Amino acid sequence: MSMPYEATGRVGQKARTRQALVDATRRLLADGQTPQVEEAAEAAGISRTTAYRYFPNQRLLLMAAHPEISPDSLLGPDAPATLPDRLDAFMAAFCEYNFTWEPQLRAALRVSLEPEAERPTLRQGRAVRWIEDALAPLRETHPELDVHALAVAIRSAVGIEALIWLLDVAGYGHAEAARTVRETARALVAAATREV
Repeated sequence: MSMPYEATGRVGQKARTRQALVDATRRLLADGQTPQVEEAAEAAGISRTTAYRYFPNQRLLLMAAHPEISPDSLLGPDAPATLPDRLDAFMAAFCEYNFTWEPQLRAALRVSLEPEAERPTLRQGRAVRWIEDALAPLRETHPELDVHALAVAIRSAVGIEALIWLLDVAGYGHAEAARTVRETARALVAAATREV
């Protein structure tokens, strides 16, 4: 069984080279580009041949540039304890996260829509867990409510896909898009709690 290139030889140096390629890709994405491997290599000051040892194709490069944060919650220790304030605080943090990482998330979304069968799977479920945390008060006030299903419904309506549509198609600015998805999340919670 062969060892991956990055796991042999000067491992520390290889980790720094890989990170330099990822950092260069993130800068290019932030500038509105969707770089190929050779463009990231040039921006990082690394040879094309070396870059392709780390990332044999653009898809793998773009996926490596995807944000790698995965806290249990986007809410801080001083988050409101009751709804709707807790949900509003979460939505503000979630929109900030999406807008901060917007270029990388757009690139990851493009990659996920490619028809190739071997594309890497996008990270799944992280935002649903964050929303469930924001909805935690419902577990006591509405114990019969399926909080997970509600979190999935909210995620389907307020994530990066919805924000991109609001920005690019509806022509909203970031503040207006954030307000719209916050109101959507509130409406879904209100509907779910009325039905139980």
